[in-house]
Parts: sequence; C-alpha cells; structure tokens
Amino acid sequence: MMRRILALAALLIIIPTRSLEAQAGGERPVVVASKPFAESYLLAEMFAQVLEARGIAVERRPGLGATEIAFGALRTGAIDVYPEYTGTGLLAILGEPPRSDPAAVFGRVSLEFGRRWGVRWLPPLGFENTYAIAVRKETADRHRLRTLTDLARAAPGLRAGFTPDFIGREDGLEGLRAAYGLRPASVRPLVQAVKYRALAEGAVDVIDGYSTDGLINRYGLVVLEDDRGFFPPYEAAALVSARLQRDRPDAVAALTVLSGRLDVRTMRALNRRVEVDGEPVARVAADALRALGLAGALDRDDALDRGDAGPAGRSGSLAGYLWQQRTALARLAGRHLLLVALSLLAAAAVAVPLGVLLGRARAGAAEGTVRAVGVLQTIPGIALLAFMIPLLGIGMPPALAALFLYSLYPIVRNTYTGVRDASPEAVQAARALGMSDVQVLRHVRLPLAAPAIMAGVRTSAVIAVGTATLAAFIGAGGLGDPIVAGLALSDTRMILSGAIPAALLALLVDAALAVAERRVRPRGV
Repeated sequence: MMRRILALAALLIIIPTRSLEAQAGGERPVVVASKPFAESYLLAEMFAQVLEARGIAVERRPGLGATEIAFGALRTGAIDVYPEYTGTGLLAILGEPPRSDPAAVFGRVSLEFGRRWGVRWLPPLGFENTYAIAVRKETADRHRLRTLTDLARAAPGLRAGFTPDFIGREDGLEGLRAAYGLRPASVRPLVQAVKYRALAEGAVDVIDGYSTDGLINRYGLVVLEDDRGFFPPYEAAALVSARLQRDRPDAVAALTVLSGRLDVRTMRALNRRVEVDGEPVARVAADALRALGLAGALDRDDALDRGDAGPAGRSGSLAGYLWQQRTALARLAGRHLLLVALSLLAAAAVAVPLGVLLGRARAGAAEGTVRAVGVLQTIPGIALLAFMIPLLGIGMPPALAALFLYSLYPIVRNTYTGVRDASPEAVQAARALGMSDVQVLRHVRLPLAAPAIMAGVRTSAVIAVGTATLAAFIGAGGLGDPIVAGLALSDTRMILSGAIPAALLALLVDAALAVAERRVRPRGV
C-alpha cells in the first residue's frame, strides 16, 4: 500500500511537470536566464531579443538565485546562457586567487570552464562591472574617506550593509578583511535594491554595489577607490552551456554579435533607465539593440504586452498598476496555484497514510518518525531549492519536490495525533460491538480524526503558498516573479503586485479547505 502511495505521489509531481515543461515538437527553445539584479535582467533580455530576431525560439528564466544557482543550472543543462562576469568566474566558481590582468582572467576562466564542464565564455561584451564600495557624501566628508584604506581605518565606527553573496565570497567581505583589514562595527545582509535605500536613509553607512549601477548617481553616493587593486577585472560576457555549443551553433553565433559592443557609459545609462526611471526591461533592451544597429528584436509596445517587466514609469497608483498588469498576474497566480495544488496533493497522498500507520505504532517510534519529518521544516527554503537543482534541474520539478517536503510535517503530525487520540470511549464501544481493528480505524478513528487531518492540510497549504514565492529563484514562475524582479529593480509596486495576490491566494485556499473540512466533519462532532 505504501509503495502504491509513494508511486502516486511521484506521478503527481513528475507527470504534470513534464507535460507543462515539454515543448510541442520541434527544437527545444534556448533557455536564457539571469541573476536577480537589474543589469543581469537587462543583459539577459538583450540576449533573448537577439536570438528571437534571428528566428530562434527563446524561453526566459529571469531572476535565478545567487551565482551558485545560476551556474549550477547552466552546468547541468537546465539553462543555456546567462550573463556572467569573469572575476566572478575566477574567484567564486573556480576559487582561485584574484588577478589584475583582464586578458589573463578571461583566458583562465575560458580554459578551465571548458576543461571542467564544457562551458564556454563568449568574448566579453565590452565593459567591466566591478564591485563599488559606496558611502553617503556626508559620511565620506566626515571621516575623510577617499579609498578603501581610508574606509578600513574608519570601519570600526561604521555599519555595513552587504548582499549575502558579497559577505561570503573571497572577492567580497572575506577578501577585503584580508587585504585591507576591513572590519565594520556590524554587517547586515541586504538584497541589492534594499541596500541603496538603507544607505540613503541612514540605516547603514557603507554598502557594496556595482560600478555600472544607476542607483549610485540617483542617491549621489561616493564610490571609494580600490587603492590596493584588490578587485579583479569583472568583464561581462555571455556564458553558454555545453548543450548549446553542441546542438545550436547558430544560437552561439547570434549571441557573439553583442561582443565588444557595450561600454561602461552605455550600460550605466541603460541601468539608470531601468533602476531609476522604472522603464520596462524589455523596452530598454529593445532600444539598446536598435542603437547598436540590431533593430527588429522587439517592438516597443510588446514590452508591456508580454508582462515581463515593470511599467513605463513609477508614477500612478498601486491599484492602477495592478489593473494594468492583471493579465500577467492572473497567469502567474494560476502557475502559483498549480505549484501549491500538485505539491499538496502529493504530500497528502503520502502523509495521511503515514500518519495512520504511525497512530498504530509504538509511541516512541512514532514520535521519533514524526520529529524526523519535522526536521525538514528547519531547512531554509532557498537552500532546499538549491539542493534540488543538481537532481531535478530548474523550473517546476525542484520547486514541487521542495514544496512537497515542506508540506509533509503538518499533515503527518495532525493525522498521527488525530488517529491516536480519537475518542477512547467511542473506540471502546466499537470494539465492544465486535468491530475489527480495520473497521474501528475506518468507521471511528478516521472520521473523528478528519477535522484534525484537514487542519494539518490547511496549515500545509498556507505554508506552501508562501514558500512557493521562493520558487522564482529557480525559474519555476508564480507570484514570486514580480517580487524578485521588484527587489532587483527597486520597484515597490512590482513587489506588492506579487505579495498582495499571494496573500489573497493564501486566504482563498484556506477558505476553500475550510469548506472541505466542514464537509468531512462527522455529524454531531
């Protein structure tokens, strides 16, 4: 029986996702991805439009998590191309010491990535986007800060806000501690867009940014000089998978037309349009390609119709923005609900029988099993999703697997408790009437435990709706997409356009299951 239940759970996850992810014949689209910050979104959209202009089908997976997630997806063939930086490849992926010569760094990462993983770096796009350690002008004036050496001197009295990626990397805070002795009074992990606002509002005193960020000029920040040449060259380039090289040389050739065509001034202006002016990523990318003589990639009006990026500006009400994005939000909500429904069905198919079996087992063994299942709840959501990528790739399969695991504990716990603690008087009376153990379970224990079981299902459903927003970091879609994009683009309305429907969806799912709970509740209970 348990084997059949586990097989059913696997089918509930695998079959729908394969049918959704499969393409209706023909060649597989080129999967273009990005990391969750504005410039990466923009470059990935330019890659996608260049390919589409040459008749190559594209599937977009923007906003993947940190470098480890994006590169892991590329290495396993789950995605085909994303924008990366040579310095990041050298230090964060290869784990080698920094070098100062851009040509040497590009040569090294090209050689090692090809040898180890069959991954290819296309020629750089033409600009560097190195780390920029920034402070407010008044902070720079008060502490006489001009270089990172000056910052190290004043750091014990300053609060830092760095991205989580920067905090743990050798070319980030760890390396700055070794090279400069940089030890701020406190370090807060902040996502890319939030940290600029935190710095401007005085919540922190120093942040890490990127040299091409449009938000640096928006807030009038001072970028400190790397006077010891710590940061390696970070030349932007397209990083393509072994599969794309092998199967789609036409796509690789199409992507090379961007090599050497973008400079720092151009990228800073493009980033400002996205980060500061709030223009849609797709529209800015189309304008940039036209300026490079690559017109025909995308009609300007298509940028809003596709719903991939924000509005044409950030003025106007939240209600107006939600109405404008209603079609895209409805599609994302449907995807979100599908993630929750499939994972919840699979979890219930496993957890309810398991809870029933544990209700008939010895108390010590049963409690130990329930607690072991509960350990899954202690694993951070993004960590569990990242763990699934080598096994299941990106998209719906790893998201469903993670949501399935998170949904188990409340259902197992409530089922076990409900079956175990079903009215002793009713159980005793049933046995006095001559019922067998199976009959007692079917006609007494399970009906009496039904409200508790449904309460566990409702709890799991609400948890799944919230956790499913993290699925955007591995390209599974859903209402997490506008939240992740809004954080990257510093767009509060975009964040709320995902958060508000997700909250409403949680309430609706809970209300629907409440109706189901009333229906399964035995009369008189």
